[in-house]
Formats: sequence, C-alpha cells, structure tokens
Amino acid sequence: MSVKGMKCLLLVACLGLVGCTPEKATPEKATTKKSAATKQTGSATSQPAAPGTSSSAGAVQKPATESTSTPPAVSQPQTQAPKTPPAVEQTQEPKRPDVIFVPTPPEVVAKMLELAQVTKNDVVYDLGCGDGRIVVAAAKLGCKAYGFDVDPQRIKESKENVEANGVGNLATIEQKDIFTLDLSKASVVTLYLLPSLNVKLIPQLEKLKPGSRIVSHDFDMKGVTPDKVVEVDGDSGYGHTVYLWTTPLKKELAAKE
Repeated sequence: MSVKGMKCLLLVACLGLVGCTPEKATPEKATTKKSAATKQTGSATSQPAAPGTSSSAGAVQKPATESTSTPPAVSQPQTQAPKTPPAVEQTQEPKRPDVIFVPTPPEVVAKMLELAQVTKNDVVYDLGCGDGRIVVAAAKLGCKAYGFDVDPQRIKESKENVEANGVGNLATIEQKDIFTLDLSKASVVTLYLLPSLNVKLIPQLEKLKPGSRIVSHDFDMKGVTPDKVVEVDGDSGYGHTVYLWTTPLKKELAAKE
C-alpha cells in the first residue's frame, strides 16, 4: 500500500474514533442541562419551608399553626356566705343578794365585837355589810374594817354611813361577791347570813390564820362546834344569839350509823 492510501485509512480511523466519543459539555450547555434537571426534580428535592417563612424553591407554604387561645373565663356568680347576725351582747346580770337585808340591832353589834375581842390591831371583814353599821362600829375601835355586799343600794348606804361617821380613813366598802373573796387577810369575820350560807363559807373560813375569830348573829354553822354561844336581849322585845368560832375550826364528828 502506498503512503497516500495509509493516510486515508488513518484519517478514516480518526474520524470514526471522533464520532464515538461523547460530546464534551461546554459550560453553557452544562448550565442549561442543570436548570432543566432542577425544573423537573425541584419539588422533590427541595426541603419544605418552615412555617411562617418564604420558600425559595417555590413550595406551597403551609399556614402557620394558630395557637389555641383559652376562651375567656365565664364569670361565675359568687355564692355569698350567709351573713352571721351580729352577736348579741349578753349583759351579765348582777348577782342578787342571797338574803334580804335585816339590820342588826346596835346592842347585838356591840356584843359581836366584844365577843370577838376586837382591837385596833385587827382587820375586820363584814360579809354582807348591809348599811355598814358593823364596819363603822369596828372602825370606831381603831381597827381596819371592810364591808362587802352585792347590792348596789346597800353599798351606797354603807358609804354614806362611813362618811357620816368620819371613819373613811379606816373603813372600806366594796361591792363584791362574798363567796369569791380571799379572807386570809382578815383576823375577824362577822356574819348575819342563813345557816346554809355559813356552811358554804367554810372552805374560805378555813384559810384564815390560826386564832382568827368568826362571829355570827342568830345563825350557827352546821358541822362546826362554836367556842361560845351568847344570848342578847334586844330592845325589840325578843332575844338574839351570837355564835363565836376560832380557827382552826373544830369540826364535829359525823354521827355513827
């Protein structure tokens, strides 16, 4: 084969090889192909936009999820508690006297203080002082004397009697319940009460200092033996009895069955 023939074969071979080689993409062609691919597959490859943001891939935006708002609270009518009626102020009634006031005759008053041997060193308590005549008589002997009563009228009369006799420096009148008194400061106690009330006073009388004297007009003290019992003739025409006890009290022995 001639040289010219061999050049022809080489040319044909080169052309064949060139025809089988894939076309090399130019930058412009590559961009075009990429855009086409993107248009075909964009919806599948793009990521969904976050709610409330714009999507650069053209995906349909989902509306933002609305927050569930709490409905306004319905105002319930308040049940008012039943009104408590105002407390009625209870006025404590003053204690009534246990006995009616019967004045002790002056001669009996003098005998009671004499039997109790009252001196200026004594402290006399008159329980149920009435018009204060025993308190005034004891104060005139120079001792401290106290009168106690629950009746306001008797208190008024006693104070007037004390003032009228000028013994206010020694005599004191107080409105108090005799059954709640502390008698321990007294050295002499005078009584004109019923027998049952004398007995009721025994727990208080037992607290008196040893050697204290208790004198009672007309009524004894059941269960306690008196040291003396004296009869006094009254100006009214009938007699009176005065009982004397000293502390510690002499309790009577219970009768044997």
